Amino acid sequence: MNKKNHEFKKNKSHIPFRLNLLFFIVFVLFSTIIIRLGYLQIIRGEEFEAIVRRTETTLITQTVPRGLIYDRNGNVLVGNEAQHAITYTRGTNDSAASMAETALQLSDMIEIDDSGLSERDKKDFWAASNRETLLDRLTEDEKLLSGSEVYEVELAKITEQDIAFSEKQIQAAAIFKKMNGATALTNINIKNENVTEKELATVSENLAQLKGINVSKDWTRVYPNGSLLATIFGGVTSEKTGIPTNMLETYLAMGYARNDRVGDAYLEQEYETVLRGTKARIDTVTNQDGEVVTTTETYKGKPGDNLVLTVDIEFQKQIETIATNFLESRIDPWNDRVYIVAMDPNNGDIIGMTGKKINVNTGEITDSVHGVLNENFIVGSSIKGATVLAGYMSGVIDFDNNVMVDEPITFEGTERISSLFNRNGSVSLNDIGALEKSSNIYMIKIALMIGGQYNFENNTKIGIDMDDTLAQLRSYYSQFGLGVKTGIDLPSESSGILGIPDNPGLVLAQSYGQFDNYTPLQLAQYAATIANGGTRYAPRLVKEIRSSDELGGLGPIELVKEPIIMNQVNVSAEAMERVHAGFWAVTHDPGTGSYRNFANYPVGVAGKTGSGESFYQGDVDEILNSQTTNSTYVAFAPADKPEISVAVVVPYIQSDTIIPAGDLARATLDAYFGYN
Repeated sequence: MNKKNHEFKKNKSHIPFRLNLLFFIVFVLFSTIIIRLGYLQIIRGEEFEAIVRRTETTLITQTVPRGLIYDRNGNVLVGNEAQHAITYTRGTNDSAASMAETALQLSDMIEIDDSGLSERDKKDFWAASNRETLLDRLTEDEKLLSGSEVYEVELAKITEQDIAFSEKQIQAAAIFKKMNGATALTNINIKNENVTEKELATVSENLAQLKGINVSKDWTRVYPNGSLLATIFGGVTSEKTGIPTNMLETYLAMGYARNDRVGDAYLEQEYETVLRGTKARIDTVTNQDGEVVTTTETYKGKPGDNLVLTVDIEFQKQIETIATNFLESRIDPWNDRVYIVAMDPNNGDIIGMTGKKINVNTGEITDSVHGVLNENFIVGSSIKGATVLAGYMSGVIDFDNNVMVDEPITFEGTERISSLFNRNGSVSLNDIGALEKSSNIYMIKIALMIGGQYNFENNTKIGIDMDDTLAQLRSYYSQFGLGVKTGIDLPSESSGILGIPDNPGLVLAQSYGQFDNYTPLQLAQYAATIANGGTRYAPRLVKEIRSSDELGGLGPIELVKEPIIMNQVNVSAEAMERVHAGFWAVTHDPGTGSYRNFANYPVGVAGKTGSGESFYQGDVDEILNSQTTNSTYVAFAPADKPEISVAVVVPYIQSDTIIPAGDLARATLDAYFGYN
């Protein structure tokens, strides 16, 4: 083999090796790439997909109509009125300058309320519209300040002449103020009241040029019956107000936005999560500059569910008229308010309740139904049924030993105590007679025996432990709802005002209703508990929660609210029957004040009067803290099978000879049974 052949073989043997090496390197590289892609797609695919979604697609929620409130017969009490809305969705990178430009464009198309525009608002708009001019006014040192500091300096450079705006600029500044209040990718209303057809059409035609602007539907609360029960319904905050500060953390944790409209009191607040509905969901895709590219509705939302109340609106209207007519008559110069509560004693349903106040100077009558829950009064003898039953529960009286002598009595450190019907004599009474005659002495003796004192001689000391006896009495009264919260389905109510005695004589006064203060609702719960034989039901305003049908009316039942039993009074049925007999005697004995109201009534009524000695706490400063009387009344009917119980409180009667509460109880039962 010659030299050339040898070199050729040598060169030929090296070429496959180099190619193989190259192929191997390429193979390793491709393998690495494939493995890496597999890792990214399979192992971390969901993570990166989530990042893409988070940075490019954003979920925006949009409000839906709030649920309605109906009475027990399906009449709308709180409704919604649909209205057009012009909205703005702020992009992630929307600058103040671009928003100011859009606001200026929009000011040619719509008119909004600019009455709340401040000088600072005008400066904000001018600053956004004139960035270059404003920067030229800064010194080099001022330009080096931090963001918030430099902006305050910039605002100081804006002159009065700069913000001497034309009407168009004022409108634009007001629009800009609303737009500037939106956070990135949130939807707010620019105008959602009184949007005209012309405004709607003009904006719709120019949406392509109006960055972030859109047209939509919104709603506002309407009240077909005016102010009737408006206080108990509560209100709904505006977008500007948003979530109340004291509820902010709670609602944010539930997925609310800061500017969401929420119920701010009573039913609207208590049932907020029911009434609010589920927001519509819109996926918004933004480009790298933060501009909205597309929006897609992924869920159209679900309107709020509806509340069906226990209230009968026609009955409610009648007792409102009864209360209003009573105040207009002004039978007493000091009386300035009245409260009426009617309940179904068999389940706690509130059939109707009203509170009215009159301005004694102008004669204007206003709604005060919240006072049913939150105002407290000395109610007097109305609670004597609870005292008699406390005697049975404690064992100090029984069916064979329940007769005591009613006679005036004086203890050391107290004034002379007597009953209205018996100022000077001596009369033996059993428990039924004590209720019929409204004996204060009978009740005092029950309290003394509960405290361990069985000697009732004149001019002796009150030999009871003041605090212990009062605690025992209150424990018994609480079983009827007196001095404790009733459990009504509203976010707030008073539990009454429990006095702090400085002498044992006040404990005796407690036994006939002259010490602790109770709300009209507590008195109503007490009446209902007596009426049904001892079951204390929580008063309730909502009986059902129902969805909406396709036409927006009442749909299927979502939830039936069962009656809530707070407690069962620990007393025998026989003892309760004796109290019923006493209440019947009150309304049917010719010697009682209630005889004229109910003796010949078509339906049997049992009841109890009360006169609470109190002090004037009304709005006339000249007579503030003057001695006055609260007229009260509790009743239920039909007496043998009660279906309605009533409590009436008429505070601040100047003359103790005027007892109007019984007349109002009669008028209320007339309205219920149709005897008007």
